[in-house]
Amino acid sequence: MDLKISPRSVQQETVRLVREAITSGYFKPGERLVEAKLCSLLGVSRTSVREALRVLATEKLITIVPNKGPSVAELSWEEAESIYHLRALLEGEAAALAAGRVKPDDLRRMRGALDTFAAAVDRQDWKTRISATADFYEVIIQCCGNAVMGEVLHGLLTRINFLRARTMASPGRAKHSVRELEAIYDALEKGDARVARAVAVAHVKAAEAEARDVYREMNHAA
Repeated sequence: MDLKISPRSVQQETVRLVREAITSGYFKPGERLVEAKLCSLLGVSRTSVREALRVLATEKLITIVPNKGPSVAELSWEEAESIYHLRALLEGEAAALAAGRVKPDDLRRMRGALDTFAAAVDRQDWKTRISATADFYEVIIQCCGNAVMGEVLHGLLTRINFLRARTMASPGRAKHSVRELEAIYDALEKGDARVARAVAVAHVKAAEAEARDVYREMNHAA
């Protein structure tokens, strides 16, 4: 994995690449993050690395323990289950609200994100799958008309992506996701709030079931 940084924005790139390395599994849950090693991998100063770690700690992707330093957060199944429960509530409601507010331009953006997602599934390009999914949901968040709901979902995004990277790695899950997102799109296109809520919740529940199997396998391997 190439972690070298382009000069356009050292601080933002440092945060982005370390975040990406964590969500992709390059750095494993529980793994210590040694500042000197990160400086060497990223080609940046210790100051940039420390600021990036501080930002990622606020996103709950890393934990900083006194006298031990930073390490990748270990997301327990209980925490993951709570995130999926909250996602189902918020994303279902956001989809229902968006069904009555979505415009043709919004649908075009969602269609583009869906097409990008489907192409990324065929290429087995996990990074593009995650970014396209985020783009798809961003339209829903913008259309739902509830800024506070959007803030909460944005606050969960890094941990949602952390979980998405694991469930999408499961054989066949990504293709199911294509069909599930298509169902959400169809409901929004028809302006059907009831169906939009139902299929959005079903999508989260399917991802949760896959994640449960992933966690079970991880525990058996341990």
